[in-house]
Amino acid sequence: MSRERMGAPARRFPRVASFAPGAALLAALFLSACGSTPTPTFDLSAPSAFAAGGGGAGQLVVVTPTALAALDTERILVEPAPGQITYLPEAQWSDRLPALLQARAIQAFENGSKLRRVARPGDGIQPDYQLNLDIRTFGVKVTAGAPEAVVELSAKVIGVTAGKILAARVFSARVPVTNMNGAGVTAALDAASNKVLTDIVVWASARF
Repeated sequence: MSRERMGAPARRFPRVASFAPGAALLAALFLSACGSTPTPTFDLSAPSAFAAGGGGAGQLVVVTPTALAALDTERILVEPAPGQITYLPEAQWSDRLPALLQARAIQAFENGSKLRRVARPGDGIQPDYQLNLDIRTFGVKVTAGAPEAVVELSAKVIGVTAGKILAARVFSARVPVTNMNGAGVTAALDAASNKVLTDIVVWASARF
């Protein structure tokens, strides 16, 4: 005879609430979003208060700079040792680096050159010249314990009508980093970028 029949109470187990997988995922994402904080965002400036030579003839388009995947990002690159790549935590650029540099290069030509017009490809102008930039280095390099902001760009001036390279050169600048936080690193990189963009505008303007 069973225990129920003998008068023993039957055991009752608590009911387990069931959740749809989608609801659990949404709950996890909500909790994650609540615990996140915005990443501090920094910008690059365009050099001004300088004057480039040249005749100022023609119109120029600045193509979006090319870059390896490690630099084609909003993240700020740091090389703590040769061949080692990491990124500055809790800091980022306001846009992908190639797009940001393209915008600042155009502004630099507008600020310092005599060209009639400088624009992006597809902005509705018939260019006489095209500037191609390649980002070789744009970040912090640590050598013997001393961090430096290093910017190196390869530049080519192309005659659109002739379809050939008129001039090519590599430009670089180094600026010591006094503080390895977002503000300190981006200030040094901005100074190095300003030096390189100024040199590019002065050099390229002599070809127009």
